[in-house]
Amino acid sequence: MKNFIQSGHTLTFIATAVLASGAGVLLGDQGLFGVNLYNVAIGDEGEAKVDGVVDLPKAAVAIDRFDRAYWDDTNKVVTNVATDNTIIGYFTTDAVGGDATVNVMLTPVAVADAPAP
Repeated sequence: MKNFIQSGHTLTFIATAVLASGAGVLLGDQGLFGVNLYNVAIGDEGEAKVDGVVDLPKAAVAIDRFDRAYWDDTNKVVTNVATDNTIIGYFTTDAVGGDATVNVMLTPVAVADAPAP
């Protein structure tokens, strides 16, 4: 197919902060989330995985499998708290408050510009 560009499983971005491999990153300001694939410096190109199941640092909250997962960009952790956070997918495992990480299935979410008529 001559108009194929890429699979879309990863996307290239310009880092606005120093990011370690495996760090969560918001791409743009429309709620697209990815996991950085390698260490990048400010201003460098990075590559972020935007789908699949990944292990992410989590807030000190209990998690139920298949609940919605939200990214807390201030604290750089995943949480089940929607307020002031960005939905990024669904939890694929349970976790207790003391667990440091939890598995999340990344689900790119389309943001509607206006409600349906």
